Amino acid sequence: MFVRVIFVAWVILALTGCALAPGLPAPYDLDEPFLSAWRRAGGETLGPPQTPPLWIDEYQVQLFANHRITAVDPRRAVVEALEEGWSTGYPTLLRDAPASAQRASVLLSEGAESLAGPLAPLKVTVRAPGYNGPATLYLFDAAVQPADQVSLELAEGYAHVTIYPRGAPGPQWAVVLIDGQVAGARSTLFTLHPTTALATGDPELDALYPRLRGFMERAAVSYELNGRVIRGYRSPDNPLIWLRDHVYQGRGFRYFETDVTSVLDAFREAQLPDGSLPDVLDYPERMVKAHRKEVESDLEFLYVQGVYEAWQMTGDDAWLRGHVESMRRALNYITSDPLRWDAQRQLVRRPYTIDMWDFAYGPTTISPDGKPAPRHWIEPDTIWGTFHGDNTGVAHAMLVMARVEEHVGDPQMAPVWRSASKGLMDRLNDLSWNGRFFTHFMPEDPTFAPAGVDPATQLSLSNAYALNRLGVDGYQGQRIIEEYFNRRDFARAFAEWYAIDPPFPAGSFGMAGGKGENPGEYTNGGIKPLVGGELARGAFRHGFAAYGLDILRRYADLTELTGSTYLWYYPDGRPGIQGPDTIANDGWGAGAMIGALFEGLAGFDDQAERYRDVILSPRWASDPSLTEVHAVATYAASDSYLAYRWQREDRAIHLDITGRSERIYARILLPPELDTATMQVTLNGDIVPTTIDGVAHDRYIAVPLDAGNAQVTITW
Repeated sequence: MFVRVIFVAWVILALTGCALAPGLPAPYDLDEPFLSAWRRAGGETLGPPQTPPLWIDEYQVQLFANHRITAVDPRRAVVEALEEGWSTGYPTLLRDAPASAQRASVLLSEGAESLAGPLAPLKVTVRAPGYNGPATLYLFDAAVQPADQVSLELAEGYAHVTIYPRGAPGPQWAVVLIDGQVAGARSTLFTLHPTTALATGDPELDALYPRLRGFMERAAVSYELNGRVIRGYRSPDNPLIWLRDHVYQGRGFRYFETDVTSVLDAFREAQLPDGSLPDVLDYPERMVKAHRKEVESDLEFLYVQGVYEAWQMTGDDAWLRGHVESMRRALNYITSDPLRWDAQRQLVRRPYTIDMWDFAYGPTTISPDGKPAPRHWIEPDTIWGTFHGDNTGVAHAMLVMARVEEHVGDPQMAPVWRSASKGLMDRLNDLSWNGRFFTHFMPEDPTFAPAGVDPATQLSLSNAYALNRLGVDGYQGQRIIEEYFNRRDFARAFAEWYAIDPPFPAGSFGMAGGKGENPGEYTNGGIKPLVGGELARGAFRHGFAAYGLDILRRYADLTELTGSTYLWYYPDGRPGIQGPDTIANDGWGAGAMIGALFEGLAGFDDQAERYRDVILSPRWASDPSLTEVHAVATYAASDSYLAYRWQREDRAIHLDITGRSERIYARILLPPELDTATMQVTLNGDIVPTTIDGVAHDRYIAVPLDAGNAQVTITW
């Protein structure tokens, strides 16, 4: 027979000599075996119980101010000291609701995985022997915040339900209430483990991300440098880690790579006192020392861009703060050194290269070691001028730098960087914008003109990069996309992703017999998936969603057919092979296409870090055959994620979102046939006012959200 002690005011008075403090929770009973365990542990030192006996993880448990007593069996209980702040690890529901006389347990259904993805259906069983009737299942995420609430109807003691996990990653609580009383709980029903994933029901699209991730993973390089291991992404035609190739591939590896900082730390250490950076890092095993191709003027803005984007993935403010001074020095170098900065035009300068590439106009030259080589060096006859890609890149980096200064640097510098960016773009537009795209190269010598080609017609690949850079306006973006679309001619090339079009005549750029001397080779008119990826991402951004999806589908067909991807292709579709170091898993192009897939089509556009502040623009309505999509974007370096389920019905679109975002600006692409006059939008069941956002050929409904969990429904 149990002995019961009622903790009423006389017990408190007897133990402490004080009256019961106002506002304390009502006292709870102590029954066996809790009473004996309480007495053995010192009784009054534990204080009164904070909860009634509760069924948690199949054991009866009673909680105290700093201890937990667990009944191992009806006659024996054990006392466990709790750490300070333990209560934050328990749902408040367990401490506030009374205990039910009915015992319930909750567990995963047979075959369900204990690691669950956000919003991925998960089958759960609730069991309450001998009970028939209603119950409620409450779910709490790893931050012990309410995640979901599901009404159940038990029959013969059982109920089966499908839940959609959400909220903070990690172990998830589940609590069952019957008649408003706690019948049972499980501290880890499952563990929420977000990984980047996309399920559309379209086999072609669903296979694309795993395939491209596989390409990129095979392009990763790790080795020890200066006493620590660095991990980066190599060039597709060279085994070294180049700053350019690595940073641009971050558009793809952000979704699965855990080490996104070691390479950038190594480049910071290799930065010269004047602020300039090398092209490649030391690679002791290959007897390579860090060096720079003299003709290049894009490395400094790439370093700034790379650091900012790595911070987006990690959210590590201390790490970002450690790079701020190096970022400033890099931008100051590229905008002041006479070798890189045209003081008259007030724009970045470089020798006459094909877009960003590292060899200059003119016949084959002789390298410092006496061998024939492309013109990687500055020589007396070097032709100088302004290349638009250097300048849109620096303008973008300046705006990024303004964000960095506001967050971890000197906030007073933010408007200075923004003003500098605007001034640079104004000067570039006056010089290089021709109304349809940025003219490839503007020589400093007005009498110079390349032989055999009209430079006014040449569309170079950094126009595609400009589509996704801050500082380039929407009008310019739309004109550039139209220009690429108008050059799509399958009788001339299998894709319009030209490195430059039209190419230079044979011999314009001496390559010492290597690829690129002839039109249609390498960067002299070859077809590059990296261009296609940037073009697709820009098409989604600037109002040409159907075109962006078309590019992704064509690339999916190419890679599915061949099981490979190359840095460049001949216009007839043959892969471009530079030499023995060329790989068939080009991470640069694959990364650009992943960016188009997740930031463009799926619409995850991070405006800060770790998806804290997001523009979310699902664009699945661009294809009427797509009716249900599950999308998860995860930064593997921090386990930060955002996920949603998008569903389309005959006259409705549903969007269910979860994540840890503080702000989301949801822009949902509308089907072309939708009549907005009959449209109604609800947020979490309540009708809300909305804005129609028209961009070129696309229309969006815009709904601001102040939390990472929301349900938006559009009906018409």
